[in-house]
Amino acid sequence: VSRFNEEKRFTFSDIKKYSNKTANYFKKLGIKKGDRVLLVLKRHYQFWFAITALHKIGAIAIPATFLLTKKDFVYRFNAAGVKAVVATSENDIPNAIDAAEPESPTLKIKCIVNGTRDGWSGFDKRIEDESDVFPRPTGEDEVMINDLALMYFTSGTTGYPKIAAHDGTYSCLLYTSDAADE
Repeated sequence: VSRFNEEKRFTFSDIKKYSNKTANYFKKLGIKKGDRVLLVLKRHYQFWFAITALHKIGAIAIPATFLLTKKDFVYRFNAAGVKAVVATSENDIPNAIDAAEPESPTLKIKCIVNGTRDGWSGFDKRIEDESDVFPRPTGEDEVMINDLALMYFTSGTTGYPKIAAHDGTYSCLLYTSDAADE
């Protein structure tokens, strides 16, 4: 359901198409394998386009809550070496990110979802202009299952949040001969 209570449904084919468009858009912005990208997208459907596109590129997705403040963004941008952020236009998030930017030297790219803003790339409009064909990366850009794929920040209940990093096996079910016997 969108912010306007409009339901959107996507097939797997749609997700492939829009994640390919998003991957092409991200590549044009300069996002490449190994780059860290913070996603602050609430429950917007664009989250699924973005995270799937980042996996296709081999960039590292860092999902984050929309409750972060300027100091939270500064900490996360610097701790993780974040190159890009894809954020909702809601909840004052763009203002907090803009305020954090001067203290965040690795942050180079800002994309906004469901809106427009000076100094930000308009995600929704820009992906529409992209091809829905994304060639599988090869050579040094080839994405391998043991490449870092996701980073999460812990709750930080006893200090600053710590990074929990996962490679491509994080989302895979691993079967062993013992498990097959159960």
